Amino acid sequence: MATKIYLAGPLFCEAELDFNKKLAGKLRGYGFEVLLPQELGLDVKGVISEYGRDAYVRIFDSDLNALRGCNVLVMVMDGRVPDEGACVELGIAFGSGMECFGFKTDVRTSEYGTDNFMITGALKGRVAGDAESLRDMINSAVGTSNY
Repeated sequence: MATKIYLAGPLFCEAELDFNKKLAGKLRGYGFEVLLPQELGLDVKGVISEYGRDAYVRIFDSDLNALRGCNVLVMVMDGRVPDEGACVELGIAFGSGMECFGFKTDVRTSEYGTDNFMITGALKGRVAGDAESLRDMINSAVGTSNY
C-alpha cells in the first residue's frame, strides 16, 4: 500500500498556506502521496459566506472523508499553540489506528517547556524538525523506503 499522507495544519493566512505547500512539495519529492486540505477546492471564506453557520458541515465532512483515504497523518505544530482543527484531525487519525507524526520548526512550547502532552502522546513522541527526518520517521514506521 502506498503511503498517503494527510497534512493537517493551519490554513487561514497566506503564510500558513505557503508553508503547507512547501512541506507538501518536499514530501511529494520524496515519493509520498500527500493530501493537502487546502487543495480540496473548498474556499473557507466562500463556504462560510454561502452556508453561514452550516459551513462547518461542508468543511468537516470534506476533511474527514479526505483523512479517511490516507494511512499517515502529519500534523504541522508550528505556532503559539497547535491549530485546533489539526488537533481534531490528529485525534480522529490516532483513534482510527493511523500512524501520526508531528512537524515542528517553531521553538515555542505550550507548557512546562514542552508541547502539549496529549498531542505528543498521540504522536508517540514522533516530531521532526526537518523534512528529511520526517521522511525517515515515516519510512521506519510504515516500512517503506522513499529515498
